[in-house]
Amino acid sequence: LQAPVGFWDPLGLAQDGDADAFKRRRAVELKHGRICMLATTGWIATDMGLRVPGEPFQVSTIEAHDAMVKFGSMPQILCWLGILEVLGFLAIVNMYEGNTGREAGDFGLRALYPSDPKGQ
Repeated sequence: LQAPVGFWDPLGLAQDGDADAFKRRRAVELKHGRICMLATTGWIATDMGLRVPGEPFQVSTIEAHDAMVKFGSMPQILCWLGILEVLGFLAIVNMYEGNTGREAGDFGLRALYPSDPKGQ
């Protein structure tokens, strides 16, 4: 199941043998890992001095949340994130219904992939 080291489940989360729950956990783990990587990249970029143009955005990473609340952009950010969550939920529903043959985390974004199947 998990080459080359075999199946590793130290907390025993997959002991029930439910394949659908296992697929969901795998997809959710990939999603959360990607979100964490983006958040870390954003934190590092702002600490290195990369800022969005405009006076309200010229703050440190520690003050950024308060600045965005004062600026009034938090509701818009929440709406966009909500839309992305709904799209992710629809992908999970398709997976549960068996309407997709994709692997967890594969959303078909192949524009930057090599055209050679062996290179992918």
